[in-house]
Amino acid sequence: MVPDDVYPGWEEIYRDNVGRVYKIMFAKVGNRPDAEDLTAEVFMAALRPLRVSATVGEVRAYLVATARTVLAAHWRRTLGVAVTTLDEATAQTMLAAAGMPAQAAGRAGPVADSVSRAEAILVALPERYADILRLRFLEACTLREAADELGITVGNAKVLQHRALRQAARLAGEVTA
Repeated sequence: MVPDDVYPGWEEIYRDNVGRVYKIMFAKVGNRPDAEDLTAEVFMAALRPLRVSATVGEVRAYLVATARTVLAAHWRRTLGVAVTTLDEATAQTMLAAAGMPAQAAGRAGPVADSVSRAEAILVALPERYADILRLRFLEACTLREAADELGITVGNAKVLQHRALRQAARLAGEVTA
């Protein structure tokens, strides 16, 4: 436990937050080696700019923000595209595109345009690619849950997700052009 809502030093910051950061990374990448590497990368990136005198809440918020940045860089290196967390508007758009009830469905303007783009991309993808993307990003399934749902191995699900994201990124460029 951390006394007075401030960490005494870096060791306590690390011990109190390493599990939390690891869980975030594992949930996003789905494998232990990458999650461990990315967790270490988060703490290395936070080492210099993070004040030890910051409150526990500030430290945790900074580590989560750093984790997002590290994760985006990881996906950019791995897939050649930036994959970031969906904001509420994008999530609603993707739900509508998947035929699920969403507040964004039926609205006019930019949201309707986004829904049309997302629908065009999902329809253009092979069925297995669309399925893995829906499970992972719309239904927030873990890699293992998605693999079980599709009746494939976790390794196969990772490869399928990788290929689906790459093809969706290419299609997104074609849809906007």
